[in-house]
Amino acid sequence: FLPNSPTLMNAGKEDFSMSACFVLPVEDSMVGIFEAVKQTALIHKMGGGTGFDFSRLRSEGSIVKTTSGIASGPCSFIRVFDTATDVTKQGGTRRGANMGILRIDHPDIEKFINLKKQEGVLPNFNLSIAFTDNFMKAVSTNSEFPLIFNGEVKKVVKARELWDKFIENSWRNGEPSGLFIDRINQDNFTPHVGVIEATNPCGEQPLLPYEACVLGSVNLAKHIKDQGVDFHSLENTVRVGVRMLDNIIDKQFYPLPEIEKMHKANRKIGLGVMGWADMLLLLGIKYDSEEALALAERVMGFVTNTAVDESTRLALKK
Repeated sequence: FLPNSPTLMNAGKEDFSMSACFVLPVEDSMVGIFEAVKQTALIHKMGGGTGFDFSRLRSEGSIVKTTSGIASGPCSFIRVFDTATDVTKQGGTRRGANMGILRIDHPDIEKFINLKKQEGVLPNFNLSIAFTDNFMKAVSTNSEFPLIFNGEVKKVVKARELWDKFIENSWRNGEPSGLFIDRINQDNFTPHVGVIEATNPCGEQPLLPYEACVLGSVNLAKHIKDQGVDFHSLENTVRVGVRMLDNIIDKQFYPLPEIEKMHKANRKIGLGVMGWADMLLLLGIKYDSEEALALAERVMGFVTNTAVDESTRLALKK
């Protein structure tokens, strides 16, 4: 079992976080935007990666009442975050990484879809579109779809045409990707605390604003015995891994008090696996076979159930 890179790099250092994943809110004001930029720099300094939902930012060309100026829109402000990441080296060891998300019903979504059409743009960002159930229904029925900000319809588009633009760009270079945000929130374990809007940079960990997550991986290739999966040792590793990740939540330093409060309250951990292909190789199982699929279901079902059981034990204890 190995924890995430920030734990490997920062354990034993004073004033350093050991979590890898963070989500920060971006509010629709200059103060809010640049406060998020500052918070991002503090997280990247410690080796963490950040995710943002830029959907709160008003669309390009909107009037800013306080200054009578014109808003530049979320697509321009993403560049500010990208530049800040570029000049902030993570803990002196690696570059920062970000996830930038925009809802499919935001008025600037078409510009967002094309943001990374040219290679080399926003090198420190992965981009994802937050697809809603309503949009997917409009695609399936070839209906029109409203683009809305603050409850006001700014534009109406053909849902399928917008979907095709997304597919074209995603096919070209993988950007943007897609998150089915309503489906994600169906599995939000703390809906009374908030709505999930974004994920970490690699997209595997949905988080609430100011939530963090510490990750770790079980090496499946080290759990083989007598030409089969050693479920006894796998159970032990998973249980120890869960306890270790949970301990890190209390042990680590936090870059922001808001993050410390959220992480200690919700205690998100991400326990995953590595070495799956190696396990299949050692067992003589072809990667794309039905046998491999059946084993994957069995192994990950076991890992999941064991991790949940150990988390339940920790909840009773703590």
